Amino acid sequence: MSAQQSQLGEAVEDFAEHSRLVLGRSAATVRGYRSDLLDLAVHVPTFRQFTLTALRAWLALAVSEGKSRATLARRTASVRAFSGWALKQGHIDTDVAARLVSPKVNRPLPDVLTAGQAGEFVGNASSRDETEFLRDSAMLELLYATGVRVAELSGMDVKDLDMTRRTVRVLGKGDKERVVPFGRAAADAVEQWLRNGRPELAGDTPALFVGVRGGRIDPRQVRRVVEKAGQVTGQRVSPHGLRHTAATHLLEGGADLRVVQEMLGHSSLQTTQIYTHVSAERLKEVYGRAHPRA
Repeated sequence: MSAQQSQLGEAVEDFAEHSRLVLGRSAATVRGYRSDLLDLAVHVPTFRQFTLTALRAWLALAVSEGKSRATLARRTASVRAFSGWALKQGHIDTDVAARLVSPKVNRPLPDVLTAGQAGEFVGNASSRDETEFLRDSAMLELLYATGVRVAELSGMDVKDLDMTRRTVRVLGKGDKERVVPFGRAAADAVEQWLRNGRPELAGDTPALFVGVRGGRIDPRQVRRVVEKAGQVTGQRVSPHGLRHTAATHLLEGGADLRVVQEMLGHSSLQTTQIYTHVSAERLKEVYGRAHPRA
């Protein structure tokens, strides 16, 4: 009997569908849940065997196999979510996995640009012609101004923009919408693209940013634009690094952590809190260089 055919495996498929359709979890999150839980179903095929001891043994096996702390944390999160769902569905009488403790994951502090580097970076679009230069400049400015993900930028339509209020509607993970502000520099770059660049490339697509064939720009192309701009200034910058930079600069400028959470589209404040550590590390660096008794 395969994992999918076991009692637990069949429930995992129901849970995955519930997570996607009812809870609105992203495709990546649902894939992660399903993969972890079907592995669990190999070792724990029935709800009768779904005990705290069995779950700890499953996680201990992952440790013996050399799985990373991040993998262990993800597996713990998966089984805890599943256990809570199984209790509501009447498959179990108690939330068995609620007592599982997720291992702490050491997150590396993200690399961020200084304000000066960021200003230089967004002004260095490396493009073949004027039309692409206008597009690439607008994308770089908007990425830095808003901290949006590449997929979110690619998914933007012209109608999502409010140039008067200087805001853009963003469709994030789990199809959650948010409205993100942007500054004058990004507004000017986007306006130039809309007036003098986009009409030459865009076909019938409603997309804000388009490729050379007139269709919605591919996220991979956006990543290449970011990487090429970094090469001009000798900086290794990824789109995610630009997102880190935007968040860090907002906090250093006095923005409230919850405002940054909303702007980035984080479902948990804990995810956003990493940027406070970044700011603290940079503060220590400045202190070490500047204070006479550091």
